Amino acid sequence: MGLRSWAVLGVLAAGGWLPAAAVENWPQFRGPAATGLAEQKLPTEWGNDKNIAWKVELPGAAWSQPVVWGDKIFLTTAVTENQPKPKAGMGGGGGGRPGGGGFGGRPGGGQPGGAPRAPDDDDDRPARPGAGSGRPPGGGFGGGRGGGSAPNAVYRWKVICLDRATGKVLWENLAKEAKPTISIHSTNTYASETPIIDGERLYVYFGMTGLYCYDLEGKPIWSKDLGSFNMMNGWGAGSSPAFDGERIYVQCDNEQKSFIAAFDKKTGEELWRKSRDERSNWSTPFVWKNKVRTEIVTGGGTKMRSYDPKTGDLLWELGGSVSRCSATPVGDDSLLYVGSGGGMGGNGPLFAVKAGAKGDITPKGSSDTSEGVAWTVDRAGPPMASPLLYRGNLYVLDQRGGVLSCFDAKTGEQHYKQRINGAKGFTSSPWAGDGKIFCLDENGQTFVIEAGNELKVLATNKLDDMFWSSAALAGDQLLLRGIDRLYCIKP
Repeated sequence: MGLRSWAVLGVLAAGGWLPAAAVENWPQFRGPAATGLAEQKLPTEWGNDKNIAWKVELPGAAWSQPVVWGDKIFLTTAVTENQPKPKAGMGGGGGGRPGGGGFGGRPGGGQPGGAPRAPDDDDDRPARPGAGSGRPPGGGFGGGRGGGSAPNAVYRWKVICLDRATGKVLWENLAKEAKPTISIHSTNTYASETPIIDGERLYVYFGMTGLYCYDLEGKPIWSKDLGSFNMMNGWGAGSSPAFDGERIYVQCDNEQKSFIAAFDKKTGEELWRKSRDERSNWSTPFVWKNKVRTEIVTGGGTKMRSYDPKTGDLLWELGGSVSRCSATPVGDDSLLYVGSGGGMGGNGPLFAVKAGAKGDITPKGSSDTSEGVAWTVDRAGPPMASPLLYRGNLYVLDQRGGVLSCFDAKTGEQHYKQRINGAKGFTSSPWAGDGKIFCLDENGQTFVIEAGNELKVLATNKLDDMFWSSAALAGDQLLLRGIDRLYCIKP
């Protein structure tokens, strides 16, 4: 198949018009339709010395997810002298440093199914933002949670292309060399946003450092300076761009001047920009192609909102948020699932929004439904990792404690909410295929779980590394990015 044919398929898949299994490419955060699904048979067993096709050392520090097109892998990173590395322990199993993040619970929300809560639901730990985009929150390396000034060090923001078969570096490009304009958290990096590829061009967003476009040989095509804005407590940026086949969408929620904007993929021209009544959030926009229309859905600490892709006009908004949002929504042709963690480290509400919703769809009073909301589950939203919709069920991972929840996607009935034995904190978003759910924790453990109404762990695979980046899947290859290296897993 020629490059142009692959490009057409990739654009369609990225916009949600093709199933994930239609191509082997993994062109954006969470794959072809941004859902984490790959119906082909996936690797299920690996370890430090088992089923590792290759692994390569990577320069700098980054939590951006790799993207794949054809025989090439594309990554981003930020490099400086005496490189500080992200610190582990933020989402540990019931102890250690604070976890959580996202917006708070909505009083009066129903809980379909009436399932019991897992332990520690009432654990009031300080909130912090998270990696719904396959990346962590921000706030000053070495500066802890208190923020602080940007480091007095020169960073080099790079784009790297690897050979998919061997991991060999094919080319690298220096996007920018400068001192950072904002600080980041000790768990974050200056390259936590996942790029996008459409078969002809690569689109790279480095948060407050700019938006860049390259051809597949690394030649610069255009770039945009979108400004620099302070983030909550100096935690840094982390929202990845989204793509509908024609336009690049950037959600930049911050402490000064929040906005969402659309850019022409060929020229970088700004097509529209809408101000947002939000402060810092880390959720990636989701291109939701449903049975009524295509829309751009954004998570928020004040409201969840949907926009018209062509004009930026507001389609609907959903209140109930009281803190911050880090996880990215997911949906099918009928329902969208959106929610976040609670402001004190627990879980906020989880909503199922109907296709074709209009205006203010916030449930009133103690109701958990409205004209635009099919169901609500209180205290069930995803704090960090984005939810997974697979074979009629919705799966939600807690950032701490190793807890997995499973809901009926149509009704919101809770099938289970249980700890995965031995699991630590979850920041990397789950993926699925071949009837299995894959959950990668911070400590490098991937739990292979049978899809269904009961929690059944089929295997546990361990790599000695720290993982916050989300996985990339390409044919029978699984790509996992740790702190210092990229692993290619192949049976």
